[in-house]
Parts: sequence; C-alpha cells; structure tokens
Amino acid sequence: MAVYARPYTSQKPVVCMDEKPYQLLMHARHPLPARQGSTEKVDNEYIRNGTCSIFIFTEPLAGAMQRLFPAEQKETGPTESSGYLMNNIPKRRKLSC
Repeated sequence: MAVYARPYTSQKPVVCMDEKPYQLLMHARHPLPARQGSTEKVDNEYIRNGTCSIFIFTEPLAGAMQRLFPAEQKETGPTESSGYLMNNIPKRRKLSC
C-alpha cells in the first residue's frame, strides 16, 4: 500500500494490472423477441464457445486506464500482457508494479 502513497511522477509511474478469465457463450436456441406486454424470452441453456482473458492496466495516480482484449481465443499469459505493457510505456520511464 505504500506504493500508492507515493507522489505522482510521470518518470516513475505506478501501473497496476488485473486479469479476468471470461467464458464465451452462445445461445442454444434463438431468443424470442419482445412483444407488446412481454419481455424478450431467453432460454437458460447455452453452448460453451471457449474462453479468453480480459486485461486491464491502470495508472491510478494519473487517472489513466487501458483495456486489452486479445483478438484470438487462446491462452494469453503474463508474457503477452507484459509485452503489451512494455510496448506502451515510454522506454525512459521506470515502472513500479
């Protein structure tokens, strides 16, 4: 927690990363559209269509945020997400994570 108490400096940004695994789902049956007097009818059965990870990078002291949604449904590990982070932080800056 002491990291967040540091004063903000653009030369040494505090960057946080969070990852959320997410299931990609499809409807097993097409939803029935809403009609006058009733809402859309959606069946609770679904077809699993893979998984992905959603990454978020925040720079809380600067109020900055960036989301990363990998385009492919593949395992995205720390290497790819860290590479994204390093490519988007100027080289002259020192990073605190």
